[in-house]
Amino acid sequence: MLQVAALDLIVIVVYLLFMLGVGVWFVRRVKNTDDYYVAGRTLGPMVLTATVCATIIGGSAMMGRAGVAYTTGFKAIATAIPYMLGMFIFSGYAGRIQRVGEVHGIESIPALFAYRFGTAPKCVLSAMVAFAMVGTVAAQVTATATIIKLLGSQIGISYEVGAFIATMIFIIYTAASGLFGVVYTDVVQFFMLVIFVYLMIPTASMIELGGLRNFAANVDPKFITPYINGQILGDIVTYLVFTMAGAEMWQRAFAAKTPKAAKRGMFWGTAVYAVTIGLLFLMALAAQQILPGVVEEYGTADAVIPALAIRILPAGVTGLALSGILSVMMSTADSYLLVSVQTVVDDLGKTAFPKMTQKQEILFSRIASAVLALGALLIALYIKSAYDVLMFAWAFYAAAAGLPALAALYWKKATSAGVMAGMIGGFAVTVGWKLMGQPFGLGATVPGAAACGLLLVVVSLATCKKSPSRMVDV
Repeated sequence: MLQVAALDLIVIVVYLLFMLGVGVWFVRRVKNTDDYYVAGRTLGPMVLTATVCATIIGGSAMMGRAGVAYTTGFKAIATAIPYMLGMFIFSGYAGRIQRVGEVHGIESIPALFAYRFGTAPKCVLSAMVAFAMVGTVAAQVTATATIIKLLGSQIGISYEVGAFIATMIFIIYTAASGLFGVVYTDVVQFFMLVIFVYLMIPTASMIELGGLRNFAANVDPKFITPYINGQILGDIVTYLVFTMAGAEMWQRAFAAKTPKAAKRGMFWGTAVYAVTIGLLFLMALAAQQILPGVVEEYGTADAVIPALAIRILPAGVTGLALSGILSVMMSTADSYLLVSVQTVVDDLGKTAFPKMTQKQEILFSRIASAVLALGALLIALYIKSAYDVLMFAWAFYAAAAGLPALAALYWKKATSAGVMAGMIGGFAVTVGWKLMGQPFGLGATVPGAAACGLLLVVVSLATCKKSPSRMVDV
């Protein structure tokens, strides 16, 4: 088992305390729910670039996908590229989302559904958003717990204790300051991530292996040979369709100060992510040669990147690299946790209790941050693979919400009945397909999304003349 130097542990503790301090400091900026949920619509392109990239490269995207690359190779690339393409497409209409939010006072996808289609579609979508976001937080808890267990192995810290510590950290600075704290901690985490993970670890890995040529000569061809199967196809569709309704990115688009800032921030954040796909794959393949027994030693391939950092970096620098990796989990967990809180309190809570004051809403939001994070903890304790948790959370949401979200933004003929039919049908087919054991090895999102799209179009066209919905004019 690799040992972590005391200096590295001190660096990590100081860094985590600093990030908690940054989050708590921004409490003073929160004057109302607009500040708490969309940072007062003040985010410029540079801040958006940092927070978008830091959110995309979460624990499941870094540690989970690195583990997939370490054990199966090409699948990690095959599932990363569709998400990247989906995010580039999303950046093209992020400006419209910002404008719609500003003109109509809309702060979330469920609020857009309420404006266009009424209360029932809003509530159905809200329930789906809340569960999908909590599931994504669970993936970050899983990844963070793996690192904490690795760091605390000398003193007997278990995965379960690590998961609890991770959850408490997420709760404190998300509950305190809302999106203000989230995005500005993301800026710090973005630079930590780029410098100490995506630059230092690949460079040190190539030095350790005697150069890029020696590394390439020893790569097992089966790990870089392209292939596609039903499960990978399902994951590809999940990632691609999810970007249409990724509530965390819609929230950032709503929070942008201008349409141009929304588009540019989304584009450049995705562009940085595109570069990291190749670097992450490089690190995983290098770890195969440097640390061939990661799974046997740590019980999970998710540990490959932190284990590689401990193996090849000097003391002190290792602590900074591990802090950068922890930054990834923190930046993603806080983003998804905040979206789930907004959905439960603002979209669902205010539907049931419309007279809720802004002061009460902020208080309930902070309470919900703790409750929902503990729900994520329970999921993380049950499913201990970051990638598996993520795909569990995203599969049904992508199938049921992706196409309806795009229709709500652009399609005039979309109706309440059509959207309801699409969401319920997509969800039912996805769950049914999974219960049948995913016939033909095909991921459940594929038939689920197809059913959703078909029902959305057919029912909307059948009802648009008798029951038209109002369009969002900008």
